[in-house]
Amino acid sequence: MSGNPLAAAEPWDLVADGYAEEALAIMEPFSARALELAGLSQDSQVLDVAAGPGTLSLLAAGQAARVTALDFAEHMLELLNQAATAAGHANIETHVGDGQALPFPDNDFDAGFSMFGLMFFPDRAKGFAELRRVLRPGGVAVVSSWAPVVESPLMRMMFGAMAAADPGIQEPQPNYLSLENPEVFATEMRAAGFAGVTIQRHTTELAWNSADEMWEKMSRSSAPMVLLRRSLGEDLWAERSAIMRAYLAQNYRPKTPLATTAFLGIGHKPTP
Repeated sequence: MSGNPLAAAEPWDLVADGYAEEALAIMEPFSARALELAGLSQDSQVLDVAAGPGTLSLLAAGQAARVTALDFAEHMLELLNQAATAAGHANIETHVGDGQALPFPDNDFDAGFSMFGLMFFPDRAKGFAELRRVLRPGGVAVVSSWAPVVESPLMRMMFGAMAAADPGIQEPQPNYLSLENPEVFATEMRAAGFAGVTIQRHTTELAWNSADEMWEKMSRSSAPMVLLRRSLGEDLWAERSAIMRAYLAQNYRPKTPLATTAFLGIGHKPTP
């Protein structure tokens, strides 16, 4: 089992409400691009693995016949179901489950996605293999992973704030054995049996009216921040968050766009 705390369901259940409300601005452009790359039709049967609150599922529901969303965090799926009902989407079904052991038959979907989920799997090879297994021959998979933090001014700003409050917290160094490395990304997709694999870089920008607004949104939607708050307790969190707010007030100029970058891996299940 991985030592990464984000490979477990609990932090995602804790962060679910804030994530659903605040992370949409960051996540939706990447989901929209993934759907463009997949080229869905009105007949498409779509699988969204590690679906979270449904950023991709909700977009896909307007483009496909059926969307099946799976996540191991039950509260995330509750939020997805609420959002689907509010949007009038009757073609989304949700399943609590593990993306490394999908509860679906072989050759069941035309397109499969995992937006910033499979990257955390303790066994990524199983995640890729399962995604390929449930696709129909000729089906397409699109998987996303963040680029290294050093390529993301937005993430560097947030880690700078965390380090100001606790010098023991350092900006993550690039992990060249992870999907942060496009060569590893492509190699792992091919090893799982995908053909025609390409890795595309996609960047989006966000801006806030003030450093305080940036803090409110990011602290509610960031799983590392929520985990940090839980581990510190409210008194120490109040102390640290004041330092982080001050750092952002000093370093973020209101309405300045900050970019964040991800890689999108695209592959197809070969036809016999």
